[in-house]
Parts: sequence; structure tokens; C-alpha cells
Amino acid sequence: MAKIVLLTKIHAPIEQVFDLCRDIDFHQISTGATQEKAIAGRTSGLIEENESVTWQARHFGIVQRLTVVISKMRRPVYFRDVMTQGAFSKMAHTHHFFHDDGATMMVDQFEFESPFGFLGRWVSSIVLTPYLTRFLESRNHILKQKLEGRLSV
Repeated sequence: MAKIVLLTKIHAPIEQVFDLCRDIDFHQISTGATQEKAIAGRTSGLIEENESVTWQARHFGIVQRLTVVISKMRRPVYFRDVMTQGAFSKMAHTHHFFHDDGATMMVDQFEFESPFGFLGRWVSSIVLTPYLTRFLESRNHILKQKLEGRLSV
């Protein structure tokens, strides 16, 4: 299984960081490059534990759908979303938040497994891991800008 770990320091209260990370409306804004839209399940507001959302987005020029459920949550320090339907064999995204010298440290751990055995693992390492790392870094940058008052959406 491929794993991406990102650390993002945000100068904002932990509760605000936690809530914006699970805000469906803001997620759609922060992923504008892939035209992500919530099309089923929870489609607006703050997603909660045991709720699901189906995302439709364009990746590599192909429209795809991915359904995730919030499998665990402990506000404001942790939540985990797990794919129940989509292109991956497995996918889980764990979000941790903790206080760090007057700011909030956000830790993303994104794990996924591609189908198709060896070929899927090769594609994951060469194409998907770099692509998804850039995707998550971009989303985190927009989230950080919003929370630190440098983005007015």
C-alpha cells in the first residue's frame, strides 16, 4: 500500500482547522482544479462520523467517482475517511491535529492501493503518488491561506 504523509503548520485555532478540513463546501472550493463536486450522501456543511459523501472529479482527464465514509472522529484532534467505492482497491485518509507553539499542526496520512497487482503498484509509485502528493499539498495550501486570513472565499 502506498502512503503519503504531509505536515502543515497553520496559525489558527485547532477547532477551526478541524472543522474547515471536514467542510464539504470548502472542499469543493479547494479542489477547483479537479472540479470536485459532492453529488451524493452529505453534500454540504460539516461531515460527521458515520456519514458518507460521494465525490465526482476529473483526474487525468477522466471523470471519476469516489465514495468515502467518516469511519472515526474525535473532535478536534482526529478523523479518518475510508473509501467504500471508487477506483482504488483501498484508500484511507487519516487527519490528525495538535497544538504546536500557538498554532495547529495538521498531519495527513493518505494510504491507497491501486488495482492490477504489480502494474498497479508501478503506476502508483511512478504516477499516482507524486500526483496525489501535489493534489493534497495544493489543498492544504488553500486551507492554510483561508484559515490565516489570506484567502477571501
